[in-house]
Amino acid sequence: MLSKTAKHALRALVLLAQAPQGEPQGAADIAARIDAPKNYLSKMLKVLAEHGVLASQKGMGGGFILARPANEIRLLDIVDPFDRVRHWTDCIMGMRACSSEKPCALHDKAAAVRTGYIQLLEESTLADAAEMGEAQALME
Repeated sequence: MLSKTAKHALRALVLLAQAPQGEPQGAADIAARIDAPKNYLSKMLKVLAEHGVLASQKGMGGGFILARPANEIRLLDIVDPFDRVRHWTDCIMGMRACSSEKPCALHDKAAAVRTGYIQLLEESTLADAAEMGEAQALME
């Protein structure tokens, strides 16, 4: 359901949420730990900083930190800059004329799935994902 870019962003932010409080993490280190291309990840982290999810610190010992506590960052805040899920309006069947007034055969079912997906991203936080990530790491 998530694009590769959104998955990388989520995994990077889980690492940041699990890092010692206030200790900046470099893009190269994060990229290596999540197996993502460094330049690609660096650009993604800058986008998240522009959206107020991350803060960046330049210079020696610089890097990225969460702009606010992990329990205040919704997964939607991480995913939407890349996947634009808030703006999903295309018909699941690709019909141009599909709308609430003139729905396709799957319009209502697809709308319910879209609403549920967005609700999941709105109600789940980075702290939730980081807790799951810690549990997953313990099982490996």
